[in-house]
Amino acid sequence: MTPTAETGTPAGLLAAALRADPGRPLVTFYDDETGERVELSVATFSNWVAKTANLLQEELGAQPGDRLALLLPAHWQTAVWLLAGFSTGVLVAPGGDPAGADLVVSGPDTLDAALTCKGERMALALRPLGGRFPTPPAGFADYAVEVPSQGDRFVPYEPVGPDAPALELPDGGGVLAGGEVVARARASAAGLGLVPGSRLLSGLPFDGWDGLAAGLLAPLAADASVVLCRHLDRLPADQLARRQDAERVTHTA
Repeated sequence: MTPTAETGTPAGLLAAALRADPGRPLVTFYDDETGERVELSVATFSNWVAKTANLLQEELGAQPGDRLALLLPAHWQTAVWLLAGFSTGVLVAPGGDPAGADLVVSGPDTLDAALTCKGERMALALRPLGGRFPTPPAGFADYAVEVPSQGDRFVPYEPVGPDAPALELPDGGGVLAGGEVVARARASAAGLGLVPGSRLLSGLPFDGWDGLAAGLLAPLAADASVVLCRHLDRLPADQLARRQDAERVTHTA
């Protein structure tokens, strides 16, 4: 993707991809514990991002500059929340301390820690097909309950420019503005050898830049796609080879 002023933010990259080829795959997700497989085209992923950004802005009252602690594993819904946060102008902090956050989004394994957030709390069951919690966790709204009714188009209250803080890297890695996220995503894509149409298989966790880049940002920046795998260590080598062949994987991380 040729850099332009329009693609100077992560949300701009997604918008450009949507205009260019909405039907192409962007994120294909496997959970090798549950057997789940989900494939999201650019259009489907963008729709989830729009709904989630509307949920953030309209229902949770997120304001530009608010800090969003994201306590989620490498998952297609985590990728959606990353782009939704970037779209609304909040500072997304994967693995961030919820006690110091304005909002928190938690998976089922981090609910106790997430309760330390004094602001809005959202919980994701991370069940196949985006299923709900069997019993809603106390103190949290259930993402699967709240998101379907949200609008399919999103417009931020204030334009989110490339200089706005966007991503707080885990483990003291610092804060990146939106334009810096895009620049690093392009650099990571080049380092991985990604070109338009590449298929990158990643089993990396979202606990640092390398996992965030491989799991979404670098493929997005390169007009490529990602096969994002959770619990990949549980997959025998012969089945991994078959997956790579079936998914037409060209690169691995």
